[in-house]
Amino acid sequence: MIMALTIAVLVTGGVYLTQQRGMVRIVFGMQLIGHAANLMLLATGVGAWRGEVFLDRVDAAEVADPLPQAFVLTAIVISMATTTILLTLAALGRSDDTVSVDPVSSGEEPRPSPVSTLGRATQSPEEFRSGERARRRAHATLLADKKEGRR
Repeated sequence: MIMALTIAVLVTGGVYLTQQRGMVRIVFGMQLIGHAANLMLLATGVGAWRGEVFLDRVDAAEVADPLPQAFVLTAIVISMATTTILLTLAALGRSDDTVSVDPVSSGEEPRPSPVSTLGRATQSPEEFRSGERARRRAHATLLADKKEGRR
């Protein structure tokens, strides 16, 4: 009964957190659901205390089933990898979905996402040349300032 209540509370908290807007909350919700699934797998294999897995030490009728334990161990590893990926994406993103600002109406220049793989290949030749001119001009200004002793 206590195991069933614990699983129910974990699933309820996980579903609640998963429905929130913040990426970190979603990750925590997924973790709670994963823990509830692990407890449920363990509850299926352990109805009562059973003997060891080794047949030379215990009678075959009292041997514990190692399969749920192996499933839980695999689920823990997969859950840790998934959490690492999701938290990395949460840290790399410039913001989660809690604030929406229209870059056109606010006058801000739209910035590329940190996880974007788009590079120079998406620029037109004119955009690339104008950016190259601006870099050369800035470099020339910096060299002129160094010669005059301003910096």
